[in-house]
Amino acid sequence: MKLTDFFKEKEAAASRRKIGKEEIAVASEVLRDYKNAKSALESRIVEDEQWWKLRHWDTFDKEKGTKTKSVSAWLFNAILNKHADAMDSYPEANVLPRDRDDVEEANKLSGILPAIMEHNNFEQIYSDNWWYKLKHGCCVYGVFWNSEAENRLGDIQIKKIDLLNIFWEPGINDIQKSRNLFIVDLKDKDVLESEYPSLRGKAMESSIDIKQYIYDEQVDVKDKVLVIDWYYKVRNANGKTVLHYCKFVGDNVLFASENMEEYRERGWYDHGEYPIVTDCLFPEEGTPVGSGFVAITKNPQMYIDKLNDAILDNAIMSAKPRYFAKISAGVNEQEFLDWSKPIIHVEGDINEERLRPINVAQLPPSAVNVLQMKIDELKETSANTDFSRGSAAGGVTAASAIAALQEAGNKVCRDMLKTTYRAYTLINYLCIELIRQFYTETRSFRIGTPDGGYQFSDYSNKNLIPSKDNEISHRKPVFDIAVKTQKKSPYTRLSQNELAKELFGLGFFNPENRTQALAALEIMDFEGKRAIEEKIRELSQNERV
Repeated sequence: MKLTDFFKEKEAAASRRKIGKEEIAVASEVLRDYKNAKSALESRIVEDEQWWKLRHWDTFDKEKGTKTKSVSAWLFNAILNKHADAMDSYPEANVLPRDRDDVEEANKLSGILPAIMEHNNFEQIYSDNWWYKLKHGCCVYGVFWNSEAENRLGDIQIKKIDLLNIFWEPGINDIQKSRNLFIVDLKDKDVLESEYPSLRGKAMESSIDIKQYIYDEQVDVKDKVLVIDWYYKVRNANGKTVLHYCKFVGDNVLFASENMEEYRERGWYDHGEYPIVTDCLFPEEGTPVGSGFVAITKNPQMYIDKLNDAILDNAIMSAKPRYFAKISAGVNEQEFLDWSKPIIHVEGDINEERLRPINVAQLPPSAVNVLQMKIDELKETSANTDFSRGSAAGGVTAASAIAALQEAGNKVCRDMLKTTYRAYTLINYLCIELIRQFYTETRSFRIGTPDGGYQFSDYSNKNLIPSKDNEISHRKPVFDIAVKTQKKSPYTRLSQNELAKELFGLGFFNPENRTQALAALEIMDFEGKRAIEEKIRELSQNERV
């Protein structure tokens, strides 16, 4: 029985239901179906990880008799440079009000959200997920409420989720449209029993196996059990779709929001969305995940290594001479093979009929040309050209020209960053909704100031939830989020500094040039433009005084 049909029968039978063993059995069956549909993706992810670790010779047939195993890192280098670009553009959220009454609240949230990110070590999560996104084509952020954090006061928890540990309905592009969502994790049995004493003596085995990476060390999972977080969407008694959450091990329910009176009608999270955000690199139809750089560049990388093998084997064979020798050649083989012997004893005459060197045919120049073509193919396919990596080529030597070509070559990276910024925006929206729901008690935050210092700010959700006066519900404050780059690359800083010097040299800051300077700035577009306009007006006013 499908889980949707099961719940429809339950809804028709009674307005209240309780999650128990019967519901868990149906959910486990659905999870098994989701996992079977995802098996090809899981195999690809494990194989891609081997390519990343330069163990890709194990993924395709080795040529018989080939002793050399050439492993070049062109694919590795492409991913390395893209990750560096991503870290140069680390995002920061700026909360914007939609109503003039919410300006103060938006300013507070603009300072509190970075503090929450810092508490979660989000820069490390961002870095880890970018590695994952570049390798496997998609990364997943989890935005949860951790009731155990901050001495049980509770706080927002942001985590990286491995694609091998998350399961969704097959055939959909938007993971939020999945009927169910499962997040699984392996935990030590004794640790789980200490956290949930009711599990002692109960069966916790699961019939579902989780795909594992190929590790260098021995990983023992025999004493671990599978813990499943099950999120699902149902309609409550008022006809509203709400999100519920259930944690179970085997057929044992550890927590179920639907079993609690407080959450039965409202759901676990008030925002009603699955607490995850996906960041896809190269999208594919019919799935919320996509392809990464390994998938699109491993074919040229394979032929690069095979051609390298052929060239190296040929060079080794040419450097180590071999001979055809008749059985009756009359040559002392031990002395002949020992290069430290100055004299080799022979019987009779030695000529080419009795001892002839083996001539190794040299590879044609076309082999080297094909190798270079494959390297260029990989570099072009991965948008990892010389200029994007900071190398000068093609006779270009001027610093400004190199910088301009680097910036033009980074358009692929900027496109990838836009998808990450959209995902980052959704992460911050989920954070605001969790603040709205759970920040019922005032807590203190250390907020950074523009001058590099900090100040403390007390905050709660009292201004985020609709208030009621005379039983009339007020509106719920809603915000927009603008993402800006927190860290700038050296090129960006250099160009900004050069622009400032150029404007100064042109007399933009002379009070008598105020009208012309403001007219010129009006048709210009660059970061910090508004600040320069305000500075020109300020200098002009000071001159008048």
